[in-house]
Amino acid sequence: MKKCIATQAAPAAVGPYSQGVQAGNVVYLSGQLGIDPATGKLAEGGVAAQARQSLTNVLALLDSLGASPEQVVKTTVFLTDMADFQTVNAEYAKVFSRDCPARSCVAVKALPLGGLVEIEAIVAL
Repeated sequence: MKKCIATQAAPAAVGPYSQGVQAGNVVYLSGQLGIDPATGKLAEGGVAAQARQSLTNVLALLDSLGASPEQVVKTTVFLTDMADFQTVNAEYAKVFSRDCPARSCVAVKALPLGGLVEIEAIVAL
């Protein structure tokens, strides 16, 4: 059984997709750009600010599920510039500091809305 996840505490989808989908005890969170849900715009201040906001959006979705970062089993980080890896890592470590999820990090040519970083997650409830 599939259940779509939605919260106003995270930005609305910028296309025809759900913020997340629950299938049984697993939730797949769509990639979160560094969009401030209050303004609908990317966080100002470069990749660190966007990474922080992206993670805040992931946390908002987790909160809507009654879940915590410790329940995240896998993340994928998309960067438009691999030179930003350490900067994003520093922000990421503030959220995932113990019992860290498995993770992939890939460089992409571009992200929607000119974003610099996007983070998606898989959660075990």
